[in-house]
Amino acid sequence: MINKIRKIAINTGGGDAPGLNAVIRSVVISALNRGWECVGIRDGYNGLMKPEEYPEGGLIPLTRKAVRGITHLGGTILGTTNKGNPLKYPTAGPDGKLYEKDRSGELMAAFKKSGIDALIALGGDGSLGIANVLAEKGLRVIGVPKTIDNDLDKTVITFGFDTAVSFATECIDRLHSTAEAHRRVMVVEVMGRYAGWIALNVGVSGNADAILIPEIPYDINKVAAALKERPKRGKNYAIVVVAEGAKPRGGTVSVVGKELGRAEKLGGAGERVAKELEPLTGKECRTVVLGHLLRGGHPTTFDRLISLRFGAAAVRALEEGKSGVMVALDPPTVRYVPLKDATSRMKTVPLDCDTVLTARDLGISFGD
Repeated sequence: MINKIRKIAINTGGGDAPGLNAVIRSVVISALNRGWECVGIRDGYNGLMKPEEYPEGGLIPLTRKAVRGITHLGGTILGTTNKGNPLKYPTAGPDGKLYEKDRSGELMAAFKKSGIDALIALGGDGSLGIANVLAEKGLRVIGVPKTIDNDLDKTVITFGFDTAVSFATECIDRLHSTAEAHRRVMVVEVMGRYAGWIALNVGVSGNADAILIPEIPYDINKVAAALKERPKRGKNYAIVVVAEGAKPRGGTVSVVGKELGRAEKLGGAGERVAKELEPLTGKECRTVVLGHLLRGGHPTTFDRLISLRFGAAAVRALEEGKSGVMVALDPPTVRYVPLKDATSRMKTVPLDCDTVLTARDLGISFGD
């Protein structure tokens, strides 16, 4: 028999994404309308795991007033972190060195002590992987797919992706004019980690001349050859979009750092491409790294709507007695898929997808 829900918690983990606040508002209003109490966990799970660091409390009461007017705001009113993985928590050992420790048992005890009956976790593959473990340990959990990278499996799209692509496309629109004025090659690096969804969609929408994505290792000589053809067609400048996880054929991704308990930090892919292209093309190459600009700002109409739909669907899932599932967009509806399935593999760009085929028909080079 499923215990009646009286109190639920919401948390936001990993990188921030436009639409987080819209989901929070949707969850809170939908839950309050059912007579449930809502609290928000500060900074991922830190509000429960390190309450001593929050004099005002690691849990935020989420009332109608607390979530009023936040749908259009970027970021998250709860805070987030990519350092507090309770399954691999950086912990000092007897020798003073940091080790990864599984503290999920302590976290489960904290949920029980706080009287929390269920959790709605907003996150990407890492955060929802943690949520899946908590569900397997007995906590009622519903996941909501959040990532600008759009690399979560079993959902057509994640919230935050549309906003990131829309802003990056606007940036490239602006770069066309300055690139043309100086007859330069502008290399634009975008986020996406090991999936090329952002770079692909931005590159096609922004009329790029080349798009380099992790799924297609590139040959820099082929990229240069494609760019050298542009002047013959009356175009004396070029735009190259590079995913941060792009890598040369036979090479590796560009990594700038790795910390205990965190995923490796990618960066430098665009700069590497620009340095190699300049002598090969004979043109001045400049690099623009959009980076965290893609995470900020107001969510687009699409992201607001899908966020509100996801939040309400997550509450309905709890009401229906579900747990260990993620809400997923399966147009025209939102359905529920097992968290285990959604986080078992990364959703990368299929090489035969229509957008890739469209890019090739338009003469855009992938460096292959």
